[in-house]
Amino acid sequence: MADHLAAAELSGSAPRISFVSLGCPKALVDSERIVTRLRAEGYELSRQHEGADLVIVNTCGFLDSAKAESLAAIGDALKENGKVIVTGCMGAEPEQIRDVHPGVLAVTGPQQYESVLEAVHSAVPPKHDPFLDLVPPQGVKLTPRHYAYLKISEGCSNRCTFCIIPKLRGDLVSRPASDVLREAERLVAAGVKELLVISQDTSAYGVDLKYASSPWKSRDGETREVRARFLDLARELGSLGAWVRMHYVYPYPHVDEVIALMADGVILPYLDIPFQHASPTVLKRMKRPAAQEKTLARVKAWREACPDLTLRSTFIVGFPGETEAEFQELIDFLDEAELDRVGCFKYEPVAGAPANDLGLAVPDEVKQERWDRFMATQQKVSARRLRRKVGTRQQVIIDSVGPTVAIGRSKADAPEIDGVVHVASRRPLRVGEIATVKIERADAYDLHGTAVGF
Repeated sequence: MADHLAAAELSGSAPRISFVSLGCPKALVDSERIVTRLRAEGYELSRQHEGADLVIVNTCGFLDSAKAESLAAIGDALKENGKVIVTGCMGAEPEQIRDVHPGVLAVTGPQQYESVLEAVHSAVPPKHDPFLDLVPPQGVKLTPRHYAYLKISEGCSNRCTFCIIPKLRGDLVSRPASDVLREAERLVAAGVKELLVISQDTSAYGVDLKYASSPWKSRDGETREVRARFLDLARELGSLGAWVRMHYVYPYPHVDEVIALMADGVILPYLDIPFQHASPTVLKRMKRPAAQEKTLARVKAWREACPDLTLRSTFIVGFPGETEAEFQELIDFLDEAELDRVGCFKYEPVAGAPANDLGLAVPDEVKQERWDRFMATQQKVSARRLRRKVGTRQQVIIDSVGPTVAIGRSKADAPEIDGVVHVASRRPLRVGEIATVKIERADAYDLHGTAVGF
C-alpha cells in the first residue's frame, strides 16, 4: 500500500517533497528515517505529487507483483510531477527501473539514506530555517501516534531459496541494544502505546555483534549493561510501559525462553513466526527448519506455558515441485497446530532466487486451487479459535472511532495484517485509548463487543 505522506504546512518557501512508501514495515521505517532527515533540513512534505518540487518513491522489489506496483508508482509520479528519485529494495538493481523509466533523477538501494539525501540536495537544495523547523525527538512517523514500528536490525544471514532479501539488503546487521532502547524510550515518551518490533530475522538479533553489551540508562536512573540478545532486549522493552509485539521471529530454539516473558505479561503474548510450509521435503527445498513433529510439540509447549499466546504465521503454496501429498501435509498441519492468524501467498518466481530451479513449476490454476483450500481450512480454524473468546474481557487499543462503533485491536491483533475488534460504547472512545471490552460474538476473523468500565 502506498503511503502518501502529509505534514502540517509551514509558512515560507521551503521546498516541498511528495513521498510514496511501498512494501513491508521495514521499508516504512526506512521511509520514516528519510522523512525525518528531510524535515530536519527544512523540507516540507506534500500530500500530492502535483505542485511538489520533487517526488521520492521507496520501492519494494521482493516479488514480481511488488516490482510492478513500484514501477507503476514511479510512472504515476513522473506523469504528475516529472522529478522523481527512487530508493528501496528495487533500487538494488537500478537497471530494472531505468529500463522502464529512464527519466528518474536518481536510483539508490535500500538503507542508503545518505545517497537519498544527496540526490534530493542536488535536485532541490534545502532552505533550512532552524526557527521554523521543529522535528520531534522521536522523528517523523508515518503510523498513527499510538503505535510505531521499531526496527532492531537490517539484512538477513539465512539463505532461504525463495528469498533474495540478503542480496537486496545484505547479511544481518544488528543495532546495539542501547540504541534500540533509547529510540523506544523516545517513542513511548511521545505517546506511543504499542511497539511493533521488526527486522528480517528478529530472533537472530545480536548474533553478528556476538551479543555484545552496551550501556543503557533506564527511566529509573540506573545505568546498566544490556546484551544485544533477543531475550534481554524483549525484557527491557517490556519495562517501558507499552505493548511490545514481536514480528518476523525465525523459530530458533532460544525463542522458547521468550514465552516466559509473555506469560508474565512483560511483552504481548503474540508470536509472528513465518513457518512457510509444513511438509519436511518442501521445507528442505526452501532451506527452512524441516521437523514438523518438533514444531507441533513446540507449539503445544508454548501454549501450555502461556495459554493466552497468539500465534501468527505465513505460508507459501505452489512452491516449485510441490506435490498434492506435500500440500496435504500442510493442510493437516493447519488443522493440528490451530494457529490463530495465518497469511498465505501463492509462489511467485523471483529473479535470482534458487527456488526457481528446484523443481517443476506448479501451474497457476493449481496454485489458485490450493490457495483456496488453504484459506477455507484456516478460516474454520480461525473462527474456532475466536469463538473461545466470546464472553471474555479483552484489552483493546482503539485505532479509529466512528459515529456508533469504534475499531480496535486486541493483544492478539497486529495492525493491518490481523483481525480487528468492533467496539460499541456508551461513552466516547478516543484513538489510542486502551479500553476493556466484553466480547459478545465472533466471526471468521473479527471480534465484536462492548466497552465496559472507564
